[in-house]
Amino acid sequence: MDGGDVDGGVGGGGGIEKDEEAEERTELLRDRFRLSVISIANAEAKKLDMEASEPVVACVADLAFKYTEQLARDVELFAQHAGRKSVNMEDIILSAHRNKHLTGLLRSFSQELKGKGPQTERKRKKSSKKEDKAIPS
Repeated sequence: MDGGDVDGGVGGGGGIEKDEEAEERTELLRDRFRLSVISIANAEAKKLDMEASEPVVACVADLAFKYTEQLARDVELFAQHAGRKSVNMEDIILSAHRNKHLTGLLRSFSQELKGKGPQTERKRKKSSKKEDKAIPS
């Protein structure tokens, strides 16, 4: 025996349980994603008065999920490289750098979101107690 336990050694099992939970979440996401793709494909086919072959739609769903997983990894790495813990719109735009048209669309969309988003108010500086006392009542 090589000395390594299957369950991760002392205190065992914690890492395996987390891996299993992550795998279950991934499977649930994959299933929901697949159902969404199938629904969209069938709706588009119906609009065009066509039929979508189930194996083809399933293949498209799987490819789209794999692409989305890779995209998620890429934007996470872009954020880490920039020293951030969360992804922002610039990371998404950077992920499309090979497709000039998509980059342009994403930049336009980003500008629209900034225009529609709630205006953040600047925090007012708290006045010191001395200033409060100096104001006549």
